[in-house]
Amino acid sequence: MRRGRAAKAAERAEGKHALRPAVPPQALPKDEPEPAPVSGTQGPGSGIAPSEAAPPAGKTSAAAPRTEKPGAPIQPAEKPGPPASSTAKPGAPVQPAEKPGLPASSADKPGATPGQPTPPTAGTGATPGQPATPADEAGTPAEPASTTGRFRRRKPALPTTRPPGAPPDPWTAFAETPDRQPGRFRRALRAAGRALIHEYALVVYGSLLLAVLLTWPTLRYPLHTVPQDIWDPSRQAWQVSWAGHVLITDPARLWQANAFFPERYSFAFGSSLLGYAPAGMLGEGPLAATLRYNILFVLAHALLAIGGYALVRQLGAGRTGAVVGAVAFAYAPWRLAQEGHLDIVSAGAIPLALAMLARGHGWSLRYGFRPGRRHAGWAAAGWVAATWQVSLGFPLGLPFAYVLAGLILVVGCAVLVRRLRRRSPVPVLGWRLLVTDLLGALIVAGVGALIAVAYLRVPDTGPAGTEIGFFSPPVRSLLIGPAESRIWGAPHAVARQSLAWPAEMSLLPGFVLYALALVGLVFSVWRMWQRLLLLAAVLVSAVFTLGTTFFEGRWTYLPLFGHLPASFGVRIPGRLMVWVTLFLAILAAGAVAEFVRRAEHLAASRIPPWPGPGPWLRLATFVPLLLVVGESWNATAHPVVPEQPAAMRTVAGPMLVLPTASLTDQTVMLWSTTRFQQLANGSGGFAPRRQSELRRSVTTFPDATSVQYLRGQGVGTVLLLRSQAAGTPWERAGDLPVDSLGITREDLDDNSVLFRLS
Repeated sequence: MRRGRAAKAAERAEGKHALRPAVPPQALPKDEPEPAPVSGTQGPGSGIAPSEAAPPAGKTSAAAPRTEKPGAPIQPAEKPGPPASSTAKPGAPVQPAEKPGLPASSADKPGATPGQPTPPTAGTGATPGQPATPADEAGTPAEPASTTGRFRRRKPALPTTRPPGAPPDPWTAFAETPDRQPGRFRRALRAAGRALIHEYALVVYGSLLLAVLLTWPTLRYPLHTVPQDIWDPSRQAWQVSWAGHVLITDPARLWQANAFFPERYSFAFGSSLLGYAPAGMLGEGPLAATLRYNILFVLAHALLAIGGYALVRQLGAGRTGAVVGAVAFAYAPWRLAQEGHLDIVSAGAIPLALAMLARGHGWSLRYGFRPGRRHAGWAAAGWVAATWQVSLGFPLGLPFAYVLAGLILVVGCAVLVRRLRRRSPVPVLGWRLLVTDLLGALIVAGVGALIAVAYLRVPDTGPAGTEIGFFSPPVRSLLIGPAESRIWGAPHAVARQSLAWPAEMSLLPGFVLYALALVGLVFSVWRMWQRLLLLAAVLVSAVFTLGTTFFEGRWTYLPLFGHLPASFGVRIPGRLMVWVTLFLAILAAGAVAEFVRRAEHLAASRIPPWPGPGPWLRLATFVPLLLVVGESWNATAHPVVPEQPAAMRTVAGPMLVLPTASLTDQTVMLWSTTRFQQLANGSGGFAPRRQSELRRSVTTFPDATSVQYLRGQGVGTVLLLRSQAAGTPWERAGDLPVDSLGITREDLDDNSVLFRLS
């Protein structure tokens, strides 16, 4: 009973799978012969009947029922999949052959035991427990599809192109389409958009806005008012207009200006401001000149902030520190006393050129020399900015040239030492950078020399030591604010009275800047030796700023500037305060940058961390900026420029306008920007002796002596302005008889009286 049930169970288990046919001969590997049919049992005591011989290829036969030994256990199936038995249940239909290339059943080989895996065949490379690798029709074994023991026949590659005349493939509608590359116009728009939100683009926007606010109300009535006073701004507005006018009409007469007739090289009687000549080519007349001057005045302040930010940022400070340093440099209180001198306000190219040169040479104060960041283009831009700064005037351009010469000497020595220590065949700076530096230095020196030729031909006014000694400020002037400061003007009024020339000796750079610089000596992103180097630079520049006050300037100011003529305008030492302010701003920026760095570190180290430095810490980083801006609040006057007389638009020269004085002549020069007729009037930073002689000789005009003197000078017309003559020696000159003098008098209008001397 038990034996019959076991036999029936085995038959039911084996009957689920049909007997697979033998592998055809062409599917076997070439190095394996066809198996011969074997009959008989495997051995005594096996309990399992042997498999029948495999039929020939293409034929199938029914398998005989399997017999079992009494008491033998039933072999369990190894894995789901193809059956391992070689017999089928009686009456079961024969299964058709599977696809060629699939492995045959274990019963297809002679001597195989049902239910056991087929042993590997010699030459096939199969491992025990896995079926042998089938071969394709060419005899090459098929590649395994995976590591599970299943194999797949190698198929030829599908064609990549459709045959000619075939309809389009409908499945291409579901294929991925590549992104369309943007055109040139769209790429240009994207580049412009990125440029508009770049860091330095934001700096430019902020600098322009801050310049408008901190110089207000300069742009409130830009056609009619000028900052501080109407004298020096009027003359410098004329200088810019003349440079633009003469470069268009007759460039050879650049230095033969229409004022100071008949003096030669009269355009060299003050800072030339040649760098602003392109602006002078736009518009004509006093209104255009006044508008141009006010716009340049505001832009000069913006350039101060941009240049200061670029330099401090290049040296290695963070954004907040760079902003504080730039504002402290651009709007230091001492600059408020210089608002009437555009050539002194226009110092923004100094830090900008230094920043570009440092960027081109891959140098940073915080990170040192990095050869991978060298770029000859930035160095070339730096030399261009330096050349432009020298062209604006010698009061700031000449000291800047000395600084550049010192930097060239230091860099040359450093490169030589580095080359000797490493003995590398590759140049330290690269040949492109060396050529750029050589050409840039030659261009700066050449432009300065060409401009200096005209200044050297101007007759000197006296010994330089006397004038330098008069304008040399005392040490206490570094703590005295100017009258134009809304914060320190009134509190320092008494202290200013002790100064010989308060306009040039009120040199306070800002108490907030002093405090931040002191903090920067002990708390800064700069290293200790760098702080000490900056401190030494502050002290050295301060010594030069004091002129002859420090050991009479024998080893400081006089050797550098004492031998130059007065026309160079370098006899006022207090204007070197720009360098003291710059080094103090760098020290202050280091302190602010370190504070911001520690604030961010504190915010990141909290658990849970703050998303940023925290609102209170972020606001605290702007406290120094607000203090610096508050200390630069100005109280600068903006007087109205006198209206141009109608006769100045019609009368030809050479002419003399009465009354004449050192201050009023500067307004007359501005009035001449309509026709640029030759004027005997003239005044500026440099006053030739002939001007004093002219004013003394025409005091009694109209009389025979004055008329003869004017004829000898080549002046043929005299214009008397009644509205300006009140309280002067010429108050009644328009009513005196002139018939006996051989001249004619004509009343052009209620204000203008014209005298013709010939």
